[in-house]
Amino acid sequence: MKAAVCTRYGPPEVLQIQDVPRPAVGGRDVLVRVDAATVSVSDCYIRSGIPTASWAMRAMMRLMIGFARPRRSIPGAALAGVVEEAGRRVTRFRAGDRVHAFTMLRMGACAQYARVPERSMLALTPAGLTAGEAAGIPYGGLLAMHFLRKVKIRPGDPVLVYGASGAIGTAALQLLKHHFGAEVTAVCGPANAELVRSLGADAVLDYTRDETPGDRRYALVFDAVGRRRTSPLKEACQAALTPGGRSLSVDDGMPRLHKSDFGLLTELAAAGKVRPVIGRTYPLEEIADAHRYVEERHKRGNVVITIPHP
Repeated sequence: MKAAVCTRYGPPEVLQIQDVPRPAVGGRDVLVRVDAATVSVSDCYIRSGIPTASWAMRAMMRLMIGFARPRRSIPGAALAGVVEEAGRRVTRFRAGDRVHAFTMLRMGACAQYARVPERSMLALTPAGLTAGEAAGIPYGGLLAMHFLRKVKIRPGDPVLVYGASGAIGTAALQLLKHHFGAEVTAVCGPANAELVRSLGADAVLDYTRDETPGDRRYALVFDAVGRRRTSPLKEACQAALTPGGRSLSVDDGMPRLHKSDFGLLTELAAAGKVRPVIGRTYPLEEIADAHRYVEERHKRGNVVITIPHP
């Protein structure tokens, strides 16, 4: 089968399209014929080895993932496709089912076929979603849920999402509005203002023009882009908290992702309450270009990789 392979840690060019064996399927696994995968910032970190990080962080990462190159050399953790084969002990899926999955550090999504354990983050794809949209459900949604569960959000609470147009931001915005019932202010650039309004934002601030949120105060300020990217507006928003309000960042510790949240996100997508946003699509043979684009850190929603099949 064709697959993207990370030949070593380094720039996007280390990703090569190679012929590799199709994964063997155990009794409790399904073999998914992958139609779409995504490229996230986390995928870029793993591929690059994070050369700008401290020695200690890089050493810890390589202990987990591999020294000379990632042990799981086929990148990508979010995928969608069709079950090609189900192991003899699989009970929830059968050949022909449309599914989507999040493989976490098992990776393997950017290939024509992927082995996915039945008991992992694997679910039937809601009707009406394309493969690209289904692949866009897990990454941003799971990370957003991890951070949003750290605070008690009540219906009507005023909240702000800084960086509301990326994969994590678009998911957080929709979850806050349509699941938690909050009143959401979205911060993004002018090109994405209509997008975030269409996702449910009650108010929109432009980080390139606005310097303060005015007299607004927030029970939660969620930074979906990380502390390395800032602006006068971001600093002003983080100071605009109600008494007892919280400021959270995606840089606040290692996220813990839960299978129950994967199921919830799938249900919300099926109900139309969460709409995975697709910003750009690349064919598998252009995966290096996709990584290069994601590393610019200005992407809109999810970046999807389409997987060819003869």
